Amino acid sequence: MPYTILVTAPRLAPAGLELLRAAGARVLYVDAGQGPADIERLMASEPVDAVISRTLDLSAAAIAACPSLKVISKHGVGVSNIDVAAATARNIPVYVTPGANAQSVTEMTLGLMFAAARKVSWMDREIRQGRWSRAQDGLELSGRTLGLVGFGQVARRVSQACQAIGMSVAVYDPLLPADAALDGAQRIADLPTLLARSQVLSLHVPLTAQTRNLIGAEQLALLPEGALLINTARGEVVDEPALIQALSSGQLSSPP
Repeated sequence: MPYTILVTAPRLAPAGLELLRAAGARVLYVDAGQGPADIERLMASEPVDAVISRTLDLSAAAIAACPSLKVISKHGVGVSNIDVAAATARNIPVYVTPGANAQSVTEMTLGLMFAAARKVSWMDREIRQGRWSRAQDGLELSGRTLGLVGFGQVARRVSQACQAIGMSVAVYDPLLPADAALDGAQRIADLPTLLARSQVLSLHVPLTAQTRNLIGAEQLALLPEGALLINTARGEVVDEPALIQALSSGQLSSPP
């Protein structure tokens, strides 16, 4: 009997799909617009052996509803959308795929950085509304300091790209081995010191009990006035009300 694989997304890359089909697997998808409740329904009604998890939540209820489930694999490294405790209780391993989307996240980080520095979204909106507005206060990134919180695969690639355009890079990562190569970046011993230097701050940490609301009002106040904050990690790493206040006050740069 073929294995049944549930992909919690509307599609899978052709190369991956070809591998599964070559192994005789039956592949199910979660259609666009569907959510966690639909995943639970599918897992209760289909003999799912494995889940390839994307961004939708894989709840304890969904895991409990599927007695045939044997393994969960995350496309990426963050498992905050998977109830790992529920899987562990059933001895179901949860795997991650380091580096699978590192280049994509790197490019998104850089895209957001440039867009924020040059107010691209604001200028696009102005033009679409028939106005040729020029704020003339775009931030030139060359010569600025980029602060990286976390120094995994994505942060390393961001560091290299930003050094190439003339930025200096500082890193805070308490889990980084003492002898780790920094590839031109400077290691900072504590988060407050890093924040005080970071004209651009980019976050690259998983969501854990220790990193939830890691960047709050106290931390945002340490940044240079008008700093840019880029978060391609998890939203909950930043305290949202504090973020709104920092944007409103001008502590963080925002479009006019």
